[in-house]
Amino acid sequence: MAALLPSSGCQACAAAMPAECRQRGSRSHPRHAELGLRGALGPARASVSSMAPRSLVLKVTVGKDDPERCNQALTVAAAAAASGVPVSLWLTGEASWMALPDGCPDLALPHAAPLADLFATVLGAGTVTLCTQCAARREITEGDVISGVRIAGATTFVAEVLAEGAQALVY
Repeated sequence: MAALLPSSGCQACAAAMPAECRQRGSRSHPRHAELGLRGALGPARASVSSMAPRSLVLKVTVGKDDPERCNQALTVAAAAAASGVPVSLWLTGEASWMALPDGCPDLALPHAAPLADLFATVLGAGTVTLCTQCAARREITEGDVISGVRIAGATTFVAEVLAEGAQALVY
């Protein structure tokens, strides 16, 4: 059962956010550096206490062309990463543009965390991969993508989804 932290809690590391951070309007907690976390998930986050030792491989095929599905995929990936689950996020199709600087569109979805914050959480705690063919079709090269994003193909994806303990989701 997941328990929600109060709104004064840090959504990324499950710690109580100090008053000085709330007064500064900070969306992060000083403990993030210690935990290696970047980004934020929103005003409160679910904490998963009894998760099986598995990894999560998510393939996102949509971007601003399907904002709800795109945001849902990144919400799931960020929640898993913030909970300590090994996450591998694959960007394919229109999601490929998220691998570029300023590539996360502002989807402006009510009750949804900003896509850039979710993406930063996954990038800081997991692996983000841009599909080789999708990159080539969009003329995106390794020199174009943000630091931390790799470009890899189907062989790598198949190896990840067939690894023992892996759970694959496609959005």
